[in-house]
Amino acid sequence: MGRAEQRSLRRIFSRRAKKPEKSPGVSGSGPRAAGQRLTRAFFARAVLEVAPELIGATFLVDGVGGVIVEVEAYHHTDPAAHSFRGPTPRNQVMFGPPGFAYVYRSYGIHWCVNFVCEAEGSASAVLIRAIEPTLGVDEMQRRRRLEDVRALCSGPGKLTEAMGITIAHNGLPLDRQPIELFARPADVEVVTGVRIGITKAVELPWRFGLKGSRFLSKPFPPSSRGA
Repeated sequence: MGRAEQRSLRRIFSRRAKKPEKSPGVSGSGPRAAGQRLTRAFFARAVLEVAPELIGATFLVDGVGGVIVEVEAYHHTDPAAHSFRGPTPRNQVMFGPPGFAYVYRSYGIHWCVNFVCEAEGSASAVLIRAIEPTLGVDEMQRRRRLEDVRALCSGPGKLTEAMGITIAHNGLPLDRQPIELFARPADVEVVTGVRIGITKAVELPWRFGLKGSRFLSKPFPPSSRGA
């Protein structure tokens, strides 16, 4: 990523605090303790605007899931993004329209789920890293063969196993069954930090989390700043 592109992305990052009170792409109603439904229009914005607004949102697949507490943003000019070197059969969904799920297998072991953002062709996405289980907890415990609720979804591979997400969900719209997304019902305090498990663009503070959450994949350093 060139210096000019990095400066441009950091300007986007700094403008996130100036977002409107109600984000676009929010409509209808959700389950108790969740907000209004998120539509595909919600994702048709800069990935660095969408990512922090997903913290506190409710993410369900076939009625199983919980509150998103940790995400990472990946921009197409970012060397750590799958789309950085162009489209492939694996990442093709990233180059499509916003508001669709991009699912891939990490290290040949577990699935990871991402939400495609920005205009078609931008190939930017948000990786869902952790959720706080709230609905279908018994089913998640059965799938993961684990009782500890805090550990059920505290990582991208853990949450996909718990929620039953596989390659079959790749390319599915985020505003239609079996996937449901609901906006956070109230403002939350979001912290930022560097992303985890990458070797490129490691300095970018594009990991976002719910401050004080017990369900993160990894704690944020005490020095982490707010989003």
